[in-house]
Amino acid sequence: MTATQPGGGLEATGGSVRVVRDRAERLFTWSYERERPQLVNLYNKAAASQWNSVTDLDWSCEVDPERVTTDEPPVVALARRAAQIPGSPLAAWGERQFVELRVESFKAQLSQFMHGEQGAMMTAAKLVETVPWIDAKYYAATQTMDEARHTEVFARYLSEKVGEPYPMSPYLQGQIFGLLEDSRWDIAYLGMQIIIESLALAAFGDLLRRTSEPLLRQLLRYVMADEARHVAFGIVSLNELYRGLTSAELLERQEFLLDNTIRNRLRAATPEVWDRMGVNLGEVMPFLAQAAAETGAGPLATFQRAFFSKLVPNVAKLGLLDANDGWLRSRWGEAGLLEFEHGDDTASDFERYDAVAADRAAGSLS
Repeated sequence: MTATQPGGGLEATGGSVRVVRDRAERLFTWSYERERPQLVNLYNKAAASQWNSVTDLDWSCEVDPERVTTDEPPVVALARRAAQIPGSPLAAWGERQFVELRVESFKAQLSQFMHGEQGAMMTAAKLVETVPWIDAKYYAATQTMDEARHTEVFARYLSEKVGEPYPMSPYLQGQIFGLLEDSRWDIAYLGMQIIIESLALAAFGDLLRRTSEPLLRQLLRYVMADEARHVAFGIVSLNELYRGLTSAELLERQEFLLDNTIRNRLRAATPEVWDRMGVNLGEVMPFLAQAAAETGAGPLATFQRAFFSKLVPNVAKLGLLDANDGWLRSRWGEAGLLEFEHGDDTASDFERYDAVAADRAAGSLS
């Protein structure tokens, strides 16, 4: 693997660096008028809600990865049921293997959080360079700082409290690298602010509900406060842009949403965890699927509902659900997603996530 040096040469990096070819134009503006009040409001809130990863989190907390959640992760419960099915490759597993699966699943989840936050940092930096409005550039700059802090805290939590991280999931990598390589700046908005950040809110919220570990709870609350603003930023900005696009251009965005929501569902497989456990995913998957059918629950059923309860109202707010005679509405309807469309969109409810402001008001945060 190689990376380009400032002077234009190439340097071997041992696989730790990936070159991304970005085809987007960089836009410099001389219009400094603050013309978008909603973005001004978000920028001011972001500036006031910065928190310090070193001094505002208690890193002295002892963490037991085997007991970080108060309930058993869904994938472990499914594995226990799959082990009871005749012919299952998990039939010989004892309690030690199920505990190991619990820890590895947690490490894999945090690893994807970490990689996703770096991807969000790079995407936000791209928006600073490519979006044409000064108010959006200002806010994207605050988001870049937020995402750097999120990457840092997840990397530190993994390193100091949990153990060796997993590589980036190929599904997540495909999503983020696609955004970084796309020449259309609004696709970076749509993919990151609307899809991936909605996904992150759901994932963080699901883990927050299941953990009593103090450091992780505080970390997640503060990260979610930032992420909710980021989704609101995307909705406010894209709302303005999409009112001026043609039907053909809107259809491209609708197809993008359909493709990426299907891809997100595929991420539940987590082949890297099974590889580390010495189990072939192709061999165990039929038994996990049978266990899910028998119990009526998939490994990420609760999380998926939380994700779509955010995503669908946010997309509806952008007008993309009903554009082109309801093209996306029809397809999401076939997938059973329309039950979520009347929930609160994140541009309307982002302030309820603001744990940083709540802790400052209570005097527990400097």
